[in-house]
Order: sequence, then C-alpha cells, then structure tokens
Amino acid sequence: MSCGFQDKKHRLYIVSALADTKVDMKILSQRLGLGKGGVRMAPEENLRQVLQVPLGCVTPFALFNESASAVSLLLDQGLKSKQSCYFHPLTNDVTIALSSSNLDKFLLSIGKQPAYVDLEASPVVGKDNPPDLADLVPSGAFCSSEESVENPTPKDAPQVNVPKEKTCLPEVKAKPKVQNKGAESSESKVLTNNGPNVEIFASDVLEVIFPLFLSEASKKLNIKQEELTQILKLDDFKRRAAPDLESV
Repeated sequence: MSCGFQDKKHRLYIVSALADTKVDMKILSQRLGLGKGGVRMAPEENLRQVLQVPLGCVTPFALFNESASAVSLLLDQGLKSKQSCYFHPLTNDVTIALSSSNLDKFLLSIGKQPAYVDLEASPVVGKDNPPDLADLVPSGAFCSSEESVENPTPKDAPQVNVPKEKTCLPEVKAKPKVQNKGAESSESKVLTNNGPNVEIFASDVLEVIFPLFLSEASKKLNIKQEELTQILKLDDFKRRAAPDLESV
C-alpha cells in the first residue's frame, strides 16, 4: 500500500507499507523533523502534476517520472521480509509483484537510494535526540497550485491583466499523436522532450515480471522452466504484452 503526503512547504513523500503496518503520521512528522505542520495527505492535483498519477495509484514506480525526482520515498522495513511486494504500475487496474531486491534494482536504476524504515517505531525526539529520519526530507519546496507568483510592475509600465498560472510544479505534457506510423521518430515515443522512454520502462518491467512468473508456474506445474518457456512461446508472449504495458 502506497500513499502520497506533503508537508507545509509542499514537499512530497511516498510512504509504501504493508497493509497491517500502523503508521502514526504525528510521530512520523516528528521523526522527519517537520515540527507542528507535519505531513498530511497530498491533494490529487499535486499528485497528478508531480507524480503524474491520480489518487489511488500512488506507487514507487511514479518516481520514474522526471517531475518526481525530488520526491522522498519511505519504505516499510517489513517489505524486506516478504517474498513479493505488490505495487501498481502507475494505474490501479494492474498490480505487479516483485521482490524487495528487484525493487531496489529499479530504484537504483533511476538514481534513488532505497530507504527502509521501521514505520511503527516511536523514538524520543528532543534536544539530545535529533529526528532520525531528517535525512529523508526532500531539499527545496514545491509550490501548490493555490499559490501564485506576483511580479512587481514598474509605475510607468502599462497595466496588463495577466491570468494567474500554476507555478513550480512541472507541467504534464501529453504524448504527441503520430499521423504516419511509418514516419514515427524515436522522439515520438518519449513522454516529454527530456522524459523517460516508455518502451525501455515497459521492457524493464517485463524483464522483472517474467522470471518470477516462470519460477512460480514451474513449481506449481512441476515443469522445468525451459520446457514451460517453449510451451508458452514466452518471447511471443512478451511481444504481445509490451504494447499493452506501454499504453498503460
């Protein structure tokens, strides 16, 4: 289970925990050193602009987006004891199962250091005991859509009414439509001008999923993985599954 939170400076956090882990947000705020403001549920508009996912779809995979590079991820240490961890791949229509080690590989591949935390701990925080999770607070701050930037206008300059714009949060750009598939360039397969490549991401996800699938299926069916690969024609199956995942 993953949830999105923000502090009073609009810095965003993803907390991913086991369903039975009890997280006291007041204690967590103290451990992060956030003072009275603490953390609260992030509004959907900020989730869409930064993580590029709606409510109910928050996931560590959202950190793949460049707009989420400054988001902090806190992982329940209980995830490391589980054979599989379950997360949504940017949509709650699908759930992906992977081990904590494979999750770590994904996070490291996008430049994120995995941070596993005892979310149920309640250490004393005070003058002689600094917040133990302060290092996980993101640097900088996001501006919410409710805030605007006021630019001073010289006295002699003509007065122009300019509509207020949402600032600081990155704009989400739609994937451009291609009229001629034959003329489709590599740039058209990119979410934004400098964004992540969808095909590479889908390929990486499938490379994680299928070995796990083969391992579990071969055990239950009592068939060698090599034989199961031939029966299922796994390469063809991957090719058929890739476009669906890219579309998601």
